Amino acid sequence: MRIYNNVNAVNAQRNLSITGFALAKSIEKLSSGLRINRAADDAAGLSISEKLRAQIRGVMQAMRNAQDGVSMIQTAEGALNEVHSMLQRMRELAVQAANDTLTTEDRTAINSELENLRNEINAIAARTTFNGKSLLTGSLVTQLDTATSTVNVGFVVNSTSNTAVSALDVSQAKPGRTFTFTASGANLTLSDGTVSQTITVGAVAADGSITLNFDQLGIKLTVSSVAGETGANVAAGLAGQTIATASSGGSANFQVGPNAGHYYLVAFSNIQIGTSGATEMVALNTALNNFNTSLSGTNSAQVSNAQALVTAVDGAIGYINNIRSQLGAAQNRLEHTIANLGVQHENLTASESRIRDVDMAAEMVTFTRNQILQQAGVAVLSQANAIPQSVLQLLR
Repeated sequence: MRIYNNVNAVNAQRNLSITGFALAKSIEKLSSGLRINRAADDAAGLSISEKLRAQIRGVMQAMRNAQDGVSMIQTAEGALNEVHSMLQRMRELAVQAANDTLTTEDRTAINSELENLRNEINAIAARTTFNGKSLLTGSLVTQLDTATSTVNVGFVVNSTSNTAVSALDVSQAKPGRTFTFTASGANLTLSDGTVSQTITVGAVAADGSITLNFDQLGIKLTVSSVAGETGANVAAGLAGQTIATASSGGSANFQVGPNAGHYYLVAFSNIQIGTSGATEMVALNTALNNFNTSLSGTNSAQVSNAQALVTAVDGAIGYINNIRSQLGAAQNRLEHTIANLGVQHENLTASESRIRDVDMAAEMVTFTRNQILQQAGVAVLSQANAIPQSVLQLLR
């Protein structure tokens, strides 16, 4: 028997220390609710969990962004609803003014209301803002940089068949970008260097047109032809050409996803009645001015200009209809986006939970085992410490 080194006690103490460490980890997991409290608990699991957490928080912020986007669209659409009412009233007044039962004095009174309605439409456009941003003055629409863009309205695709670009819409494209065309047969690709989209160009009938819609880039152009043209020749005519957008302004960017490329652009068009802006609103401004001028002229001139005003108001109503339709479609899209983000958040959270969260039932089993082992270890260590005392019996 040896008393200088109590090997049994050392062994019992070592095992008790291991049990105590395991018990401490179980207590930490049970108290925190997490299986991974530090990188040492599961290095790979921690890395995956942190990436999932970044996505989860990004998705939550994207949901809030989309909800704010819906609010922004509703603000603009609410104002447009009132503009619609005023345009309907303007049309009613124009129809009334075209009737020959009225005198010049009557039409002067009508003109006074028309002028007030025009001023109020412009005032609503100026006053309608969201968080300081004007929504209906055209400041949130991407414009074409005509100075550097090689493709503009009138760009000749093929001179032999008199095929040219008759319309170009970049309102929902990213501002300050240059988009380049490349072609392979009838397949036409448009790219800004980061995002690319390829479409197949169909043939253009004689005296017809086709619309090339690069919706992922927010660019749409219409190609018209007099003699008709094949899709491959249209693509070849656009190959190597560029479309450049102005760096100032730009359509509203709604960041509706957790990653950089998850955005959605919405254009808020200019509805002001004046000498510049949308063609339909410029035409309405001209018709209003002509009607006002005609009041100092003949009765037939007044009737003729009132009839022209009816046509101009119809054009303006159609323009506002189109804007409201686009905003309504954008709102519906955002609402579906919010619903999808909710499902995505739920599934990502479940995935992160499986990796990071502790299984309380399983951990309680481990905790109970370690607790019993610790109690037994303490008792055994006490007994091991008492063993050397038996040597005293030999020294009597």
